[in-house]
Amino acid sequence: MSEQAKSFRHEVIGDCVLFCGDSLDIMPTLGKVDAVVTDPPYGIGYSHGGGGGKLAKSTTLAKMPIHGDDKPFNPTPWISQPSILWGGNHFADSLPATQSWLTWDKRCADYSNDQADCELAWTNLGFPCRMFRHVWNGMLRGPESKTPRVHPTQKPVALMEWCLGFLPDAETILDPFLGSGTTLVACAKLGRRGIGIELDPDYFEIACKRVEEAYRQPDLFIEPPKKPEQEAMDL
Repeated sequence: MSEQAKSFRHEVIGDCVLFCGDSLDIMPTLGKVDAVVTDPPYGIGYSHGGGGGKLAKSTTLAKMPIHGDDKPFNPTPWISQPSILWGGNHFADSLPATQSWLTWDKRCADYSNDQADCELAWTNLGFPCRMFRHVWNGMLRGPESKTPRVHPTQKPVALMEWCLGFLPDAETILDPFLGSGTTLVACAKLGRRGIGIELDPDYFEIACKRVEEAYRQPDLFIEPPKKPEQEAMDL
């Protein structure tokens, strides 16, 4: 990590580094990453007059506002490397054309009663469209369905693990809009290095706790990474 990057508030947990701050300020201080996997605040609140369109209709948790959702989203800085951008259909006019959409079928999701039956992710990975639906079936449904959501757009860990499966050669994953940390939880469970950036201090703390917990409970069939370490945050 560069000295400039260390000047930002951060935590080092295992093979993951979490930053609290603006991704546009922090990204230039980072080294090379192999891929970007993220769910950006793509400006639905802005397009609907600040109505907070990304908040699930019935959730009584995760009521904190999403920083950046009241502004139009520009995806350009995050697509120069292999990228998976959830919500890409909301800013498709700002993205290159692609055939490689990922689709999360939410019709079987117990907690999913917001507006859409599915969510779409834009990618530049060069494969045909793929659909994800198995997270809510069988053995994968049990433990995660009992985990409370802590963010209005929180994705299932299994969904993000599925995304990383399309990036087998990517050793270091960047999520510049970390939210509650699901992308880095998936990195921890799969033995990948992860870098996450979150603007909101409350969600940053939540993400740190979730990544720590992921390292305490590694997947049985994945070789565990090095023991988590914490680095004092620069205030």
